[in-house]
Amino acid sequence: MSMTKSEVCVIIAAKNATATIAVAIASALREPEVAEVVVVDDGSTDGTADVARSADDGSGRLTLMRFDVNRGPSAARNAAIGASKSPFISILDADDFFLEGRFRNLFAGADWDFAADNIMLIRDDATGDATKIVAPEFAADPEFLDFERFVEGNISRRRVQRGELGFLKPVISRAFLDRHGLRYDESLRLGEDYELYARAVARGARFKVIRSCGYGAIVRADSLSGRHKTQDLKRLADADLALLAIDSLPEGSKAVLRRHERHVRDKYRLRNFLDVKSERGLASAAAYAFASQSNLIPIVQGVASDKLEALFRRVGLASRQKHVPPLRFLMAGTSTGKER
Repeated sequence: MSMTKSEVCVIIAAKNATATIAVAIASALREPEVAEVVVVDDGSTDGTADVARSADDGSGRLTLMRFDVNRGPSAARNAAIGASKSPFISILDADDFFLEGRFRNLFAGADWDFAADNIMLIRDDATGDATKIVAPEFAADPEFLDFERFVEGNISRRRVQRGELGFLKPVISRAFLDRHGLRYDESLRLGEDYELYARAVARGARFKVIRSCGYGAIVRADSLSGRHKTQDLKRLADADLALLAIDSLPEGSKAVLRRHERHVRDKYRLRNFLDVKSERGLASAAAYAFASQSNLIPIVQGVASDKLEALFRRVGLASRQKHVPPLRFLMAGTSTGKER
């Protein structure tokens, strides 16, 4: 694949993002490789569209689209892909920003379909201007993710800080997406990036990662991934089942995909149990739990873990899960793409 034409379309799906959208747009327009910035106002009820317009630098690269009704990030991104023309696509969340020089590092070296870099994860209550934080130097030697390693890197663990590889924000070759008919699954509002990347790698995408940092992500408790609905978990688990239907997947890849599906499905079962308990009472929740062993085991394990977590908090033993440092990096210092 030739990298001589490295024009990038940056896609920003935004809902009620007046406080952050201008910074996101400015960080994209600053990069010389960026030929287009397409902002999709996804049914905002505030002044997101007006703030986005005010961030235009006059270069003619900013395009604003608007949905009257919220349709979710997948639909917004697909609409932006359809409206854009650049050979490469880069997703930027509306409350995040690019570090200067990001695309120069990513386009160093050819022969890839997806190219991702390290993510600087910044707690939203960290003091100072997050965009002024300078990332330390990490080795930029590239490595490539195969299907099994990518999916395994999306299985989170309790009491371990989240760092799934589905959080990565790669530059994506439009030619690869078009050749394989790939777009975001609009039924998903959780894990839509993971699902697209997994389908792409299953179809042979060369997914390059470098550890130099070019993406700043603000970690907020009220982010979409932190307030997803119970049914969003079920849809994500069902998406894994659809991936299992890909005939070309070897058995080892299917085995790790089944582990991820069980991991997400167990989260759904626990959340659904808690929903039933809240809405219809303990008797109905117990009936749901005892309806099958596949329900009962993750529910018992999850409830026990939550009770133990609450006990630790009462006696002052804070878990690693609750201690989130103000600044960390998604892929710092490990060979697996996960922070230890």
